[in-house]
Amino acid sequence: MAETWTPDSWRAKPIVQVPEYPDLAKLTSVEATLRSYPPLVFAGEARRLKAHLAKAAEGKEFVLQGGDCAESFAEFHPNNIRDTFRVLLQMAVVLTFGAACPVVKVGRMAGQFAKPRSASTETIDGVTLPAYRGDIVNGLDFTPESRNPDPDRLLRAYNQSAATLNLLRAFAQGGYADLHKVHQWNLGFVAGASGARYADLCARLDETLAFMEACGLTSETIPQIRETDFFTSHEALLLQYEQALTRVDSTTGDWYDCSAHMLWIGDRTRQVDGAHVEFLRGVGNPLGCKAGPTTTADDLLRLIDALNPENDPGRLTIIARMGADQVEAKLSPLLRAVKREGRKVVWLCDPMHANTVKMGDYKTRSFDRILGEVKSFFAVHRAEGTPAGGVHFEMTGQDVTECVGGAQDINEATLGDRYNTACDPRLNATQSLELAFLIAETLKDERVSRKQEAAVS
Repeated sequence: MAETWTPDSWRAKPIVQVPEYPDLAKLTSVEATLRSYPPLVFAGEARRLKAHLAKAAEGKEFVLQGGDCAESFAEFHPNNIRDTFRVLLQMAVVLTFGAACPVVKVGRMAGQFAKPRSASTETIDGVTLPAYRGDIVNGLDFTPESRNPDPDRLLRAYNQSAATLNLLRAFAQGGYADLHKVHQWNLGFVAGASGARYADLCARLDETLAFMEACGLTSETIPQIRETDFFTSHEALLLQYEQALTRVDSTTGDWYDCSAHMLWIGDRTRQVDGAHVEFLRGVGNPLGCKAGPTTTADDLLRLIDALNPENDPGRLTIIARMGADQVEAKLSPLLRAVKREGRKVVWLCDPMHANTVKMGDYKTRSFDRILGEVKSFFAVHRAEGTPAGGVHFEMTGQDVTECVGGAQDINEATLGDRYNTACDPRLNATQSLELAFLIAETLKDERVSRKQEAAVS
């Protein structure tokens, strides 16, 4: 880390995507309160994730990152947390079969509250108010009272994150994630082809576990059968919150942002001389950085220099969000530049954010375009000889109708049936599982092709 870095050195840098708090004294008081609160995660957990990501950078593990576009206070309920968690478990099992390698599970959960906006204000019927920036900042209702940024929301976000993490740890380590319970993870509304394929996979897994038990390999001797690692992540957008939860690790003396295991920088806040890069370059967590279609090779190499100057494997993940039609043209030059310079990064595909369209009264995303970007992502990596490290989805365990297409054939006429998101459209459980099977087929084909090429050579 650079010697000039301090947890508040970001405050001297240019910053974008920040709310204007009307009561700065109250904000300062809330920051002081947060500094006195316990950390939400621990440095050792962040280092464990970094070790997994280092393997993903070499193609030895595969990353599944997913969860809400923006967590809300209104939808905070243990059932919602459980349902998203178990869909991620289902997807991970499917991907593990396809990739034949460990899947690293990272949730957009327990902190994904703040959202960047294209404009700082919103005007309706001649009335202009601050834009909604996520529940950690202000409310969705279009009233002055709701839209004015309120520092007390930071405390509520912390408390909700702490409760969410507590439940996630219980699920991951307390027996819910036991592979013997894969049948119980299924959601009642996940039917059709995806439900049938998942049931068939469960039956095959049961046979495998029975064989292992006959050989003396049980959940008592192999803890990975009965529990799993589950990590949290969010976009480090609201730096007052992030700084307040940044602590010195007592075992290493390094600074860690203890709001989540992994933090990422969005495509709107990745200015190399800006506040967000300045803050995150100094913490020891594994980091992510979004790369959109405007990202040049020079931009990316400068960001890598700033965020991972020691070229430490697992430290930095590049989350590509190009749009289904631009992957080959925009991603290939980045892969070549990073490979040429010998930079060690994990490459994830975010097929959500560059594929958003307006359909009637709703923002939506097409399942086919999401799948198309994922397929192009894998194809480009194969052509360039670089490992495709994983995928990054906005999804939920709820039976929503926010993205069109898929086996359920959600269309413009049915979008409004259960359109619940406050921000961006999410894949529902059925679509997420369907996508996992399709990605697993791609991973399996890649694996078979590599074996055939190795046999020939």
